[in-house]
Amino acid sequence: MARRFGFSIRTKLLLATLVLTLIPFVGYGYVREIESFLRSVQEQAVIGTARAVATALHDRPKLLDLRVLAPRVPTPSEIAGADSVLQEREDLLLNQGITETALNDRGSTGRPNTDEASAEIELIIRGMGRNRARIWVVDQQRRLLAMTGSLQRDARKDPLIPPPSEGIWGELEIRVLRPLYTWLLAPPSEDFEDALPETLLSGGRDLDRALAGIASSRWRHTTDFRATVISAAHPIWSGDEVIGAVAVEETANAVLLLRNRAFEHLLTVTLVVFLLGAGALAFFASRLSARLANLRDEAENAIDMRGRVRRLVQGSEAGDEIGDLSRSFSTVLSRLAQYNTYLERMADRLSHELRTPVAVVSSSLDNLRSKSLPGDAQVYIERAEDGLKRLNAVLTRMREATRLEHMLREVDRERFDLARVVAGCVEGYSGAFSETRFVPVLPSTPAWLVGSPDLVAQLLDKIIENAVDFSPPGELIEVAVAFHEATAVLSVSNIGPPLPDTMQGELFESMISVRDRATAGASTPHLGLGLFMVRLIAEFHRARASARNREDGRGATIEVAFPLAM
Repeated sequence: MARRFGFSIRTKLLLATLVLTLIPFVGYGYVREIESFLRSVQEQAVIGTARAVATALHDRPKLLDLRVLAPRVPTPSEIAGADSVLQEREDLLLNQGITETALNDRGSTGRPNTDEASAEIELIIRGMGRNRARIWVVDQQRRLLAMTGSLQRDARKDPLIPPPSEGIWGELEIRVLRPLYTWLLAPPSEDFEDALPETLLSGGRDLDRALAGIASSRWRHTTDFRATVISAAHPIWSGDEVIGAVAVEETANAVLLLRNRAFEHLLTVTLVVFLLGAGALAFFASRLSARLANLRDEAENAIDMRGRVRRLVQGSEAGDEIGDLSRSFSTVLSRLAQYNTYLERMADRLSHELRTPVAVVSSSLDNLRSKSLPGDAQVYIERAEDGLKRLNAVLTRMREATRLEHMLREVDRERFDLARVVAGCVEGYSGAFSETRFVPVLPSTPAWLVGSPDLVAQLLDKIIENAVDFSPPGELIEVAVAFHEATAVLSVSNIGPPLPDTMQGELFESMISVRDRATAGASTPHLGLGLFMVRLIAEFHRARASARNREDGRGATIEVAFPLAM
């Protein structure tokens, strides 16, 4: 049976699993929403830290307004302590990239007192510091008074990538997942410029607003654009006057890291679910396809080319729809087999039932012949006898076809030479059909077949009878055996009327005849069973029978291609 192009059930189910690939895209949008939320939370936390530090410095003008610091002569120990604090502060500022010009003559109002104020401010902001946050304080003249913390992380205390798992999953994570995640998700960089830009001290927008008494926050990039920083500035009040500002900065690396880890977890879960789902669906689809293919093969092999049931489909014991379908097929084929058996036996029953009436009619006609009847009655008696002969011939052909079908089921196969069988048959035809000349064209080497030589002789008899009926008296009938690839082709060619184009493929069906009125008036009736019997014998030998017109258009050729014996 020809197969229509299309996707199999296995392919369709595997394509259905591709829907799971939408999960990462949906999850990515969800993760981005989480990232936005975490950024908002981080911004509020930074603002809260700036507010807390500013609150701790409110109404303490001595720490920020250098003008109110009373000058006094410091003791030697205070000078030494202030120098050490100053040196530490200068080192920190230089490490942050703050040049000496940003300090604006820090000692112009008294070096010891300024250093003491800065040291105290550093103690306050250090106690309120956050991990990976930088806090710095300026006065109203934008002079940097104190700064603590760093935007960069400590890789030993806060690793960017968690250690891999152990075992097979750990190897998979190291060799496959980590490179994939690194390619899909750019990890946050810790190699960025951590210096405090001087522009923030001299003209930063958030710092300007804070010194104007308005708390503000903003996102900015580092000077090398390798990291994103959230900064918040809050004014420091002394009564109704702004005496300074606090700035708190953090990078967004923590949020990016949480986002990446969430997305990595989502991808990992999706990958596992996809593999398990695809595997389960592939197994289910393979099992389903195998059951359907088995049912298809059983259904195709249950009926032969003539529509007869050769074997029944074994009904499945499964309780699903495919099991119900197989049991339905089995029931349908069982009923069809019973009906075929009924049809096959009908010819025998019909022949048996008609035998007695035919005998009664025949004896009645014989009795009428012995009586003296009018002259015109004799004509009707002859017509009745002619019809009775034709009816007997029909019954004989039907019994012959039925016996052949039964014989094909029990005949033994043997190895024989087709050319020798054909040669013997052609010699007999010369005596049986004296008005027709036969020309055998046989090969010089044997054409070995496996089957029944008697059946092949019967096949050739039917073809010759058909050719003789269509050939004008005295014309030649060519009987040939030729080799073509792995077959031996038996052909019978006769001169006569050509075959109708619409009937060439139907000549070997039961009850099909193309005889015209010239041949239909013969004494022997034709039911179209002769070439049907040819087809039955050919199929028994796994051969193929065909009919075509001669190339010169003067007749027809019937061929039977037999597979050669190995």
